[in-house]
Amino acid sequence: MTDLDTAFLTATRTSYDAIAADYAARFPEAMGGVPLDRALVSAFAELARAHSPAPVADLGSGPGHVTALLHELDVPVFGVDLSPRMVALARRAHPEVRFHVGTMTRLDLPDATLGGLLALYSIIHVPDDHLPTTFAEFHRVLRPGAPVLVSFQTVEAEDRLRLTERFGHEIALDYYWRTPEKVADLLVKAGLDPYARVVREPGEDEKLPKAFLLARKPAS
Repeated sequence: MTDLDTAFLTATRTSYDAIAADYAARFPEAMGGVPLDRALVSAFAELARAHSPAPVADLGSGPGHVTALLHELDVPVFGVDLSPRMVALARRAHPEVRFHVGTMTRLDLPDATLGGLLALYSIIHVPDDHLPTTFAEFHRVLRPGAPVLVSFQTVEAEDRLRLTERFGHEIALDYYWRTPEKVADLLVKAGLDPYARVVREPGEDEKLPKAFLLARKPAS
């Protein structure tokens, strides 16, 4: 990648470092306590446990709440986040789980080693021209048959939003809103087979519908 290619990674890391503590306080529990969202993570966990002891990666793990939930569900999981401050908060809150600084666009993992992978509300910061290579990375590191779960805010037409302030901090953070059809198509092009698709309406304090796509790397 060139410096221009990685500019979005720098902006995302800097922005989440600035808001890490406020973000963790604003979202103190896994999946916001929404039963349907937790059920989808539980379904993913059941699929991933079939590949144990191969580990599962939570990409964009933030404060670590979902990573800790998977740990409670007996999944051998670790978290990866771009923001060192988010990783520090996660390690402090969940010392029983491993967390690392890293990027989903270039995972420091051998081929075919993960028993599952999830990226919840983290691909929303990846530009369109980087999503195909990011999903190719997902395919590379997954074991045959292993599941992948992605979630994102969705809209009827593609959109991009840049926030310059959040929680009183100056940031420069891009959000990419996409349709489930587009993301599903990119997963298929990366060699991942669709398994399930769920779109739910906005809940309390939410502005956009939420999409969950569950796919699997082919078994052979």
